[in-house]
Amino acid sequence: MTAPNPAEQPDPSGPETPTATPATPGASAAAGPSAAARTAVEVGPAAPVAVVAPPPPPPAYAGTGGPGRPVPPPVRPQSWPPAAPPPPLFGGRWPGPVDAPRPLFLGALAAGAVVAASAVPPADPGLGWTIAALACTGALTTVAAVRSAPGSTVRPGATGAPGRTARPAWALATIALVSVGTVRSAGWLFVLCLLAAAATATLAVTGGRTPLGMLTATVLPPVAAFRALPWAARGLADRRAGAGGGGGVGRTLASVAVSLGLLVLFGLLFSSADAVFAGLVANLLPEISPPGVVAWAFRLLVVGAGLLGGAYLLARPPDLDGLRAAPARPVRRLEWVLPLALLDALFAAFVLVQITVLFGGSRHVLGTAGPTYAQYARSGFWQLLAVSALTLLVIGGAVRWAPRDRTADRVLIRVLLGALTLLSLVIVASALYRMDVYADAYGATRLRLVVATVEIWLGLLFVLVGVAVLRLRAGWLPRLVLGTAVLALLGLAVVNPDHLIAERNVDRFRETGRVDVDYVAGLSADAVPALDRLPEPLRSCALREIVWELPDDGVRTWNLGRARARALLAAEPPREDVVTCPYPLW
Repeated sequence: MTAPNPAEQPDPSGPETPTATPATPGASAAAGPSAAARTAVEVGPAAPVAVVAPPPPPPAYAGTGGPGRPVPPPVRPQSWPPAAPPPPLFGGRWPGPVDAPRPLFLGALAAGAVVAASAVPPADPGLGWTIAALACTGALTTVAAVRSAPGSTVRPGATGAPGRTARPAWALATIALVSVGTVRSAGWLFVLCLLAAAATATLAVTGGRTPLGMLTATVLPPVAAFRALPWAARGLADRRAGAGGGGGVGRTLASVAVSLGLLVLFGLLFSSADAVFAGLVANLLPEISPPGVVAWAFRLLVVGAGLLGGAYLLARPPDLDGLRAAPARPVRRLEWVLPLALLDALFAAFVLVQITVLFGGSRHVLGTAGPTYAQYARSGFWQLLAVSALTLLVIGGAVRWAPRDRTADRVLIRVLLGALTLLSLVIVASALYRMDVYADAYGATRLRLVVATVEIWLGLLFVLVGVAVLRLRAGWLPRLVLGTAVLALLGLAVVNPDHLIAERNVDRFRETGRVDVDYVAGLSADAVPALDRLPEPLRSCALREIVWELPDDGVRTWNLGRARARALLAAEPPREDVVTCPYPLW
């Protein structure tokens, strides 16, 4: 007899009921589909039960879980430490210096700021401006020299690393432009030189060789002045920590205070003992009064901020070489050849007429054009000046969008743009000739002289553009554009514009008997040697206003033009008996 199977015996405690035994995923897989079918048969049709699909197994993570083991939930990324903040403004190209400024830096900057603020004259241009420029240059040169010393940290590839000769050149140009106020008394000329000096000084401390880099450099000095404040504060804090909690800074300030006190004490004693020495001290020092002290403090703040920003830029120059305009999509050959060819033809037709005018003279113009020669010259100069400026823009656009991959394209660029450049030079010569005739007919003025100088500069630019077109390379052109502008301004200062204007008007009076006395009387003291040639009473009428406005110069306000004028007027002053001056004689 066979023994009964224990699994088939009924439960003595009650009726037989199906029981659900929990199974692990591994066990279910081992049971297979036959086990599921057997369970459904045991339930039977009398008690239908909805079959619910088992939930999908949780995803298996690499290195965790497994048969018979619970799978842990996925680990979320931690929120600490927080993500790095975005880079600061100019952080990529201008991270700023890493090390704190050395005490020599701050001492040189403070000395330069004090000397410059004390030397700059309050109103008229003079020797003090040159002294201030030399003091500021010396302070920044000290910073640059210490930064370049062995063992100092210099960012590799800094702007100006290949152009180390360019930065000293910009610095020398800045000194030359500011020094114009020492030799020329024309205020309008000195203002133009100061504006140009601001641009050259910016390039001297920032660098920049591309047009976009040079434009970006113009906004860096004001930003650098603010960014340098925590840098300088860090240097002072390090100095205090190295000196044992502030003794070094305190002793330095005490030494400065004692030195100033000794200078004031003995200076007053020497001044009271000798009148000549007292006058020298009065000329060297700024005005000691509440308004004078406020003006000196303001100059010290402006100069100090500028020097601190310049030192910050020199400590770690920005990288401006990569700032270039995105390459333009080249156009098809017909799209740029057709307009340039038509423009060349138009320029050639106009140049043929101008050559006839240049060599035919006033007789040809009077016989064909109708108006007088002076009216003819006056009516066309400004239009030709605009043509010269617009032509440079056309050439720049053609160079940017014209393709240069093929030999034929390169040949067409050289031929078409080269011809346009040569024709533009003839137009520049025609404009200058018109201005010369215009000045002979109506007299020379400051505006006419400045515009003629601009036209000469445009002619020089056309020569440089012609060279760039022939070489098909213009990386050197942006710096030369600004460099030639600086040279043109310095050349204008060399020819002494107010003296040249007065001389042309005096020569015109001797030839025609016509002169605008009111206009020449408003020129600066530079015009005195030329106006001294006028006969009386025109001489006294022209020089009287200049004498009234001629100041008494000291050391800071000494000016070569005013010194020469003062010597001539002392030898032969204007007549005081001339009461009525003639009206302008045109």
